[in-house]
Amino acid sequence: MKKWWLITLVVCLFIAAILSLFASPEPDGLERVAEDHGFIELGEGNEAFASPMPDYMVQGIENEAVASSLAGIFGTFLVLGFVLWVGNSLK
Repeated sequence: MKKWWLITLVVCLFIAAILSLFASPEPDGLERVAEDHGFIELGEGNEAFASPMPDYMVQGIENEAVASSLAGIFGTFLVLGFVLWVGNSLK
């Protein structure tokens, strides 16, 4: 069973760190509609809370590929920790 967890973690980290670099740089659906209809500026600066990794990048790293990969890795571990916490709480 532990081997299955390790393989799954490696696959998730590969997807987060490598394959995510090939994601489309185009805006998502809601952002695109806001741009097309000219009200994207209304949402700028009105966030309920600051994102720890805005635009899926780790701040302070100049290389965009590295910053994006690290954001994916951090996010993967964050989700893993949350799932383990919820699973242990329910157990």
